Amino acid sequence: MAMVTRVPFTSSAHFHKLSLLSSLTDGRLPEFSTLSSFSRNRNRRKGFAGFAVVAMADSGKSTVLVTGAGGRTGQIVYKKLKENSGKYAGRGLVRTEESKQKIGGADDVYIGDIRNFDSIVPAIRGIDALIILTSAVPKMKPDFDPTKGGRPEFYFEEGAYPEQVDWIGQKNQIDAAKAAGVKQIVLVGSMGGSTPNHPLNSLGNGNILVWKRKAEQYLADSGVPYTIIRAGGLQDKEGGIRELLVGKDDELLQTETRTIARADVAEVCLQALQYEEAKFKAFDLASKPEGTGTATKDFKALFSQITTRF
Repeated sequence: MAMVTRVPFTSSAHFHKLSLLSSLTDGRLPEFSTLSSFSRNRNRRKGFAGFAVVAMADSGKSTVLVTGAGGRTGQIVYKKLKENSGKYAGRGLVRTEESKQKIGGADDVYIGDIRNFDSIVPAIRGIDALIILTSAVPKMKPDFDPTKGGRPEFYFEEGAYPEQVDWIGQKNQIDAAKAAGVKQIVLVGSMGGSTPNHPLNSLGNGNILVWKRKAEQYLADSGVPYTIIRAGGLQDKEGGIRELLVGKDDELLQTETRTIARADVAEVCLQALQYEEAKFKAFDLASKPEGTGTATKDFKALFSQITTRF
């Protein structure tokens, strides 16, 4: 049995977004073509002048969506959600059918383009929390020859620049989640955002950290409880065996502890959903080298170290 919640109508500019959410209240999810038809005929529907209706799952589990679920870190988060099925009803959002099949092809993996608000609404319907792991990905130009020395050059594919993915795409996710009444958004970004001339910004002339930072600020200003994790250099290593470090304003970049295992980032994402100490906070995240320090197990204590809201 579904619970029906009224969401106040605040702006005509958001009517289309809210009405798309309201179309997903009963039964099975409609096909995307149905959503498009609904948007064209929304003014013919009765009862949407003052509010939109959002269906919330009546379940003891927390429904959590991870976007970018086909990526290397996103796959780990999605897997952890499924492994903790007693606590979470996990969902994934990917961009292609190929990515969906890569992580198992389950019905709880949705296909959508974060640059298109309408296409991500079905995945966000009824969720309690959102973990954002989408990011633009620079590609190396194919004519680079390492035997000739020099540095490789990078580019972003057409339509997949950081402004489109890390700003517009993340803004769409935040807006849709807020309209759906989510209780928390966890956003994974990167260290280096406080340094405008950081080398990552020069890759493909994409200013990727600039756009990521803009999306982070948008989330912090949204009013939705948030946790912003600015991860250090990501490594494909085993998680749970290192001491994690939190910092602010890229101070960890000035140390020798600037990296972190993807599995540890994924674990922090899930742990952030469990503690009030993680809400309305933004922090840099790295780890000590394996074999030094004590592996982090007390995440409440870890989050309690953080005092910065942004």
